[in-house]
Amino acid sequence: MTTHLTGVERTFGRDEIIVSKTDPKGRIIYANEVFVRVGGYSEQELLGQPHSLVRHPDMPRAVFKLLWNTISAGREMFAYVVNRAKNGDHYWVLAHVTPTFDASGGVASYHSSRRAPRRDAVAKAAALYADIAAVERAHADRRAGVDAGYQALLASIEKSGAPYDEFVLNL
Repeated sequence: MTTHLTGVERTFGRDEIIVSKTDPKGRIIYANEVFVRVGGYSEQELLGQPHSLVRHPDMPRAVFKLLWNTISAGREMFAYVVNRAKNGDHYWVLAHVTPTFDASGGVASYHSSRRAPRRDAVAKAAALYADIAAVERAHADRRAGVDAGYQALLASIEKSGAPYDEFVLNL
């Protein structure tokens, strides 16, 4: 994986869906052709790796804390996410992450379908995420930064007066 960022945005078709599936710990167990192509990784490079492999450094960790809190509780979640491709390019997605349950009701895996987001929503999400990332960076301790960013994210949601699903889909 590259550690540099190119500043180049990749896009994918409005009719395409990036699909991946992970085990309960977030390791990739399935990646469709669109994910492979857009991310620039081979299927072999993705399988078995943590999904955080494509995490862009501009993406606040607080959003992932909310994501994991939500899906590990057995609920679905939508989120705008900026990912990093293998070569350092980036791409935005509107992710829909859902848990898959085993026969005893436990989480067996997670399924994520990502669509091309609206450009106006990307601009709003990028501004919100920049603010939350600044809160995170203001703390020397990473965990304290994530917790502070998480509280800032929750405050933004509460200020909107809408439940999270409406908040994110109305960006």
